[in-house]
Amino acid sequence: MKSTPFTEKHISLGAKMHEFAGYNMPIEYSGIIDEHITVCQGVGVFDVSHMGQIRLTGADAAKALEALVPVDIIDLPVGMQRYAMFTNEQGGILDDL
Repeated sequence: MKSTPFTEKHISLGAKMHEFAGYNMPIEYSGIIDEHITVCQGVGVFDVSHMGQIRLTGADAAKALEALVPVDIIDLPVGMQRYAMFTNEQGGILDDL
């Protein structure tokens, strides 16, 4: 299982760790309700170092991606992003993008 640069810090802070996409990731610290309140009243940090990035190129790149996700991609300005879901053939969500 892979680790992120923050794995040891998560462990030292008492995170419950679990495998996610091949990485040892924090799943929970003090409980979902406590964490929800903390984020709503303060701030939350999410370790994204395990996530990848893609670069689309070519004249029809945006059109091709838009065929795979249920959001508008074609109208995005260069260098911008939009939250989306990668779906299966039945329209179920495989993962967020």
